[in-house]
Amino acid sequence: MGDYQFLKKVNTEEELRSIIGLPGELVRRKVISYLDHNCVDFISKSPFLVISTSDESGFCDVSPRGDNKGFVQVLNKMQLIIPERPGNKRIDSLRNILSNPWVGLLFFIPGLGETLRVNGKAMIVTDDELLEKMSFKGKKPLLGIGIEVEECFIHCAKALKRSNLWEPNSWEDKASLPSASKILLEHSKLPNESVESIQEDLDESYSKGLY
Repeated sequence: MGDYQFLKKVNTEEELRSIIGLPGELVRRKVISYLDHNCVDFISKSPFLVISTSDESGFCDVSPRGDNKGFVQVLNKMQLIIPERPGNKRIDSLRNILSNPWVGLLFFIPGLGETLRVNGKAMIVTDDELLEKMSFKGKKPLLGIGIEVEECFIHCAKALKRSNLWEPNSWEDKASLPSASKILLEHSKLPNESVESIQEDLDESYSKGLY
């Protein structure tokens, strides 16, 4: 495919508003600046979130975090902490946080269309007492991501309803799904690897390296 030249672009918020319109009063008033009991309850039932970060130049990254429900610890109405479980050691989110602390979190609860958005400032935490409380199967996380909360609000279910994300009858047949091992091989171009060897490494990581 060749490059496409975008001919018409929106350049101002006024132009954008003329197309999209203004939010209603409920949407304007739904944002709070702390974790109330509703947010705490939502987070306690969430086994999965995505965290958005960017570096000092504005280059963005979005990364998933998942564990048993309630894995994110709410410390008080202004602070929470996310355990940093073993990953691929790229540490994109952590490196970004060191140079730019502003982050966005999106919490999911399986089967629920609405999501919870939490925005604030992040820091990399090594407090033993906090990390010990997030141990699982005898393994303590090496680090945690502490969040100083600035904004919280519920996000409507339209995107998840349009995507049928939680509807099993809309899911692709497993045999037709993309192969991570094939994609990794073709992207990395490692000469001494194969789809099978990479899949073996992935399977071992998933079975032995979650914690």
